[in-house]
Amino acid sequence: MRMQRKLFCFPGRTERNHVMQRTVLALVTGLLAVAGSAHGAGVDSLERVTQTLVSPPLLPAHTQKASASPKVVQVRLEIEEKQVDVAPGAPVWAMTFNGSVPGPIIVVHEGDYVELTLVNPPTSTLPHNIDLHAATGAMGGGTLTNVAPGQEVVFRFRAVKPGVFVYHCAPGGLMVPLHVVSGMNGAIMVLPREGLKDALGRSVAYDRAYYIGEQDFYIPQDEAGKFKSYPSPAAGFGDMTEVMRTLTPTHVVFNGKVGALTGGGALKAKVGEKVLFIHSQANRDSRPHLIGGHGDLVWRDGSFADPPAQNLETWFVPGGTAVAMLYEFKQPGLYAYLNHNLIEAFLLGAAAHIQVEGEWNDDLMTQVKEPGPTKKP
Repeated sequence: MRMQRKLFCFPGRTERNHVMQRTVLALVTGLLAVAGSAHGAGVDSLERVTQTLVSPPLLPAHTQKASASPKVVQVRLEIEEKQVDVAPGAPVWAMTFNGSVPGPIIVVHEGDYVELTLVNPPTSTLPHNIDLHAATGAMGGGTLTNVAPGQEVVFRFRAVKPGVFVYHCAPGGLMVPLHVVSGMNGAIMVLPREGLKDALGRSVAYDRAYYIGEQDFYIPQDEAGKFKSYPSPAAGFGDMTEVMRTLTPTHVVFNGKVGALTGGGALKAKVGEKVLFIHSQANRDSRPHLIGGHGDLVWRDGSFADPPAQNLETWFVPGGTAVAMLYEFKQPGLYAYLNHNLIEAFLLGAAAHIQVEGEWNDDLMTQVKEPGPTKKP
C-alpha cells in the first residue's frame, strides 16, 4: 500500500520545476512563433512611401526625425552606362546609378525598410547589381540583385544600423573594382529615429545638407600622353585594368568631374546655418578639410550610434566608407572644401567651393593693416 500511495502522490519539487519549465518553454515558443508571423505580416501593413531620388550634391526630401512607426521606403535606381568627360580631353565610360557619379543618396530612418528596384535596361552591355553597406546579409544585397541587360529586380532590407554608408556595384571578380572606379557607387544615410545628437546627447538639426562623392578614375593614355577613348566599357577593360594595377589614379574628383562643385556648381550657405556634409569614398582613403572652418561635429566612420568627435581640422574617410560632418558657418565669403592630400586636390581635382552669404564679423577676423611697402625696423 505504501508503494501504491507513492505511485499516485503529487510530483516532488524537482519534478514540479521541470513541468513548469516545459510549460514556460512551450508558451514562449508559441509566443515567438506568433510574433514571428505577425512581424512578417507587419511589413505589408506598414505605410509605404516613394522617395524621389535627386542628383548629388542634393539630398531627397526627408524629415530629420522619424514618425512613430517604421515605413517601407520605395526607391528606384536605374543603371546607365554612358561616356562622360572627367576633364577636358579625358573621356571615360561611366557606369552609373541614375546617370550621376556618384549615384543619388538615399535617406531613411533606423528601423525603416528600404524596398529597392534595380533596373538594368536593354541598352546596357554588362550585368550589374548593388551592395549596400547599410544592409545585413547576402553580400549587402549583391547576391539578390544580379541583373542582366533588360532585367529588373526588387529586394527589401531593414536599415538596422544608424549612420552614413557607401553602396556600390559588386558583380564579382575584377568587375568589382572596374565598376566602382567607373563611378558606380553612392551613399545611403540612415538617421536615428529621434534625429542627430551632439557629443553631449543633445538634439542637433541641420539647415542644409550636401552629399560629396569622391571618385578616383584610371584613364589609359597613349604614348603621347593623350587619354584614350573606347567605343564601349568592355573595349577599354584591359587597358584600364593595367592603369588600375599601378594604384595611381589619373583623376581624383568630387561628384564626377573636375570642377563639378566649383564656379557655377559651388555649394551655397548663409552665416549662421548649420550644414551637414556627407562625404563618401568607395575605393580609396580620403582626408577632407574645410579651409576657413572646422568639423564642429564629425561622426567618425559614419556611425550615428556613437558620439561625434568635436572641432576637428581634418577628418578621415577610410576607403569604402561615408562620413558625416556638421559645421555652422560664422563668416561670409568663399570656402574651399577639399581632400587635404593637396596633390590630389589641386592637381587631380578633389576640391569643392562653398559660397557663404552674410555679415562679416571683425571680432573673428580682420585685416589690421593693408599691404604696403616694407619699412625698415
